[in-house]
Amino acid sequence: MSQPLMPKATAVWLVDNTALTFDQIAEFCGLHPLEVKGIADGDVAQGIVGTDPVASGQLTQDEIDRCSTDVSTRLVLSEQTTPIARRKGPRYTPVSRRQDRPDAIAWLVRYHPELSDGQVAKLVGTTKPTINAVRDRTHWNSPNIKPNDPVALGLCTQIELDQIVAKAAAKKQRQEDAERKKTAKADAEAEAAAVAASGDEAEAQAASPAETATPELAEAASEVTEPQETLE
Repeated sequence: MSQPLMPKATAVWLVDNTALTFDQIAEFCGLHPLEVKGIADGDVAQGIVGTDPVASGQLTQDEIDRCSTDVSTRLVLSEQTTPIARRKGPRYTPVSRRQDRPDAIAWLVRYHPELSDGQVAKLVGTTKPTINAVRDRTHWNSPNIKPNDPVALGLCTQIELDQIVAKAAAKKQRQEDAERKKTAKADAEAEAAAVAASGDEAEAQAASPAETATPELAEAASEVTEPQETLE
């Protein structure tokens, strides 16, 4: 039988918001009835936020009502006509793992500086102010932060880390290629302008008189003919 997305979070919501039995919830979510009872007693899934299967289209309210009135029936997962889009924002991190996030952030900032703050936030489920505080060492727990691999801490998978690092590297390569093309274009334009200026100067020199006046001609031109005296 198909299970809903985030079975345990779905079970938390069904326990808190419906009159379904533990057996009905357990079978629908793929859990043991005692585990569902532990959720109801607060001993299991502490800190997990419930996920509404009706809002996500995995169940209908009519289906919940049908099973609530007859304990012998079982919930049937709705057929998904369209994929459920993941909610934007940082991923959910269990309470037991949240104290490890600063260590993971410090590791990512040190060993993968090409990652943007948004990518780091999405990968380990944190916020940009927290990332900046860890990077600037203004975090309240900075003395105790030790860089640690987020995969080893269980905050993400190795596949997720590899994918986001490859994406960041490809983006950086595109930016470097664009910058090189821009620089090459500017150099080519500067060289073309220098060649054009050199050609204009050569043309100007060719258009000027090729010979200059000799000293004798200059002296003859400077002489002034004295006027003859008028005969009386």
